[in-house]
Amino acid sequence: MKIGVVSDTHNNLKNVAEIINLFNHKKVDLVIHTGDITNAKTLSSFSSLKCDLYGVFGNNDRDENGLEEIMKIHEFKFQDPPLNITLNGRNIAVFHEPDPIDEYRKKNLNIDIILHGHTHRYREEIIGKVLIYNPGESAGMQKGKNAIGVIDLSDLSTERIFF
Repeated sequence: MKIGVVSDTHNNLKNVAEIINLFNHKKVDLVIHTGDITNAKTLSSFSSLKCDLYGVFGNNDRDENGLEEIMKIHEFKFQDPPLNITLNGRNIAVFHEPDPIDEYRKKNLNIDIILHGHTHRYREEIIGKVLIYNPGESAGMQKGKNAIGVIDLSDLSTERIFF
């Protein structure tokens, strides 16, 4: 099973269209958004994915922006962080901001992957047996500097895709 990871799309509809095309081309089984979508139109555009969308709300995601309504219409599974899911036998925790990760990891020993966003910076590290991953910037204006990630849950290998 392969999951797509994206963060901090911040209303950049042009980039979101490219992100959706990349994930559909890669035939990922699920996409996880680590927050900061920011408005309903941006979230709604993810309905073009050929898989389910899960995620967490970021510090720029407010209910008054209509995100909850779009989430229900398209059956996207979003919540305040952390989101805990088990996929293909892997326990995954999803955050927006990285600050609570260390404390969470120490209290939750069965976690395999922790995803986060917020920093707009790439992060891929193993702490203990836990993969901590952030694909980095996805809302920037410089072509070729934006990135999304794909994680193969069978072996926790990652691929970073620039666009």
